[in-house]
Amino acid sequence: MSKINLTNLNNLDFSTKKSILHEYNMLFKEYDISKRINWIFNNLPNNIVITSSFGLQSIAFLHLIVTHQPNIPVILIDTGYLFSETYCYIDLITDSLKLNLNIFRSYLSPAWQESRYGKLWKKGVVGLKQYNEMNKIEPMKRALKELSVMTWISGLRHDQSNFRSNLEYFSIQHNVLKVLPMIDWNTKLVNKYIKNNNLLNHPLWNKGYLSIGDIHTTHKYQVGMLPEDTRFFGLKRECGLHDKL
Repeated sequence: MSKINLTNLNNLDFSTKKSILHEYNMLFKEYDISKRINWIFNNLPNNIVITSSFGLQSIAFLHLIVTHQPNIPVILIDTGYLFSETYCYIDLITDSLKLNLNIFRSYLSPAWQESRYGKLWKKGVVGLKQYNEMNKIEPMKRALKELSVMTWISGLRHDQSNFRSNLEYFSIQHNVLKVLPMIDWNTKLVNKYIKNNNLLNHPLWNKGYLSIGDIHTTHKYQVGMLPEDTRFFGLKRECGLHDKL
């Protein structure tokens, strides 16, 4: 089994990276979720972190990971515009799972941003791009750098959006190895895991939301909508965190 030396990742040529990632992706197709997570912590470079939005089904991913590695750093990108229910939920889950929570934010407060730029989320795709760059992408890059991250675990799943349906278990973003151990799980499996482990659902779980992000760019599902339409006014689905940084 090949092993990526991330200290020299930039020195690897494209074909070598592709070959190693292919090997890892094929391996994970044969593993169940527990074996995948154990393999991550036994085989991948240290300085491993996870990210979470503390959205509707995030609790399953968080519980799975911290059960295997209790003190792993959990990165939260706080835009300052999360639902009040989400902030309360973060406090509850951080306490109940004893999370090692690391919060990163924009250098500019929400009030200062609005004073300087106005309400960017009301300015179409260009405004949303600037908003996400300032409040999500830049803080995420800073988190990866400040925590010297070498392996980044995320709870993305194929069934969450068209974009995510094409993702694999392993990829490289910003010179960091990114792993998606739950990528082939679906909503039914997640809900079953939450129920079997008596985990606390997000307060907005049963109120018509398919996903939860910022309060001004998240909308309840209505008949006729695509899941993507419930975020960013249907103009886009992804905020940029999971694009190539």
